[in-house]
Amino acid sequence: MKNEFAKKLKELRTEKGLTQKQLAQAANVLERTVSHWENGSRECDFDTLLKLSEIFNVSCDYLLGKSDY
Repeated sequence: MKNEFAKKLKELRTEKGLTQKQLAQAANVLERTVSHWENGSRECDFDTLLKLSEIFNVSCDYLLGKSDY
């Protein structure tokens, strides 16, 4: 079962019209890393979480499923 981070990340990525490859480039990670995040097999580190929150213009709490905003 996917965790909240995985669900939110995929939802935000698809809403923004980004491929996994494009998100990987923006976050400075490998494409397979984004895939691992989205299938819930890995989580990102804090610095990358901050970068993702900036890319999607949302809070870290939102990405982690701790807030609806």
